[in-house]
Amino acid sequence: MGDFSQRVFEVVHQVPHGKVATYGQVGRLIGAPRSARYVGFALRANPEPGADHDRIPCHRVVFKDGSLCTSFAFGGPDEQRRMLEAEGVSFVDEGRVNMEACQWDGRLAGDADGAGKPTAPPPNFDWDAELGA
Repeated sequence: MGDFSQRVFEVVHQVPHGKVATYGQVGRLIGAPRSARYVGFALRANPEPGADHDRIPCHRVVFKDGSLCTSFAFGGPDEQRRMLEAEGVSFVDEGRVNMEACQWDGRLAGDADGAGKPTAPPPNFDWDAELGA
């Protein structure tokens, strides 16, 4: 696995039980905004999918509107929904997660002030270079 994939896995591993993150949110958290598609590619190669503590819970990553990936690599959208519902994630309609209630804020449990994990790229991040400006 490359460095990009490893960073994706590290962030996704931290998404708490009962919460979801978006592909774009994961990209921003690893310092690579506008890389949602590549986050998805990395997760398709997830070497340890699952909800157990030692696994990478890729089922907790959804599109920004809360919809599920139709090609969820580890069982399809029905399996992804089943896994999310088993964790208490609610849905607003047939296929979209209730993002208002269930989107992860990027912080670890018990880290109310956010000191333990950044919720944005580091201060020295070169936005112009990343955005091609």
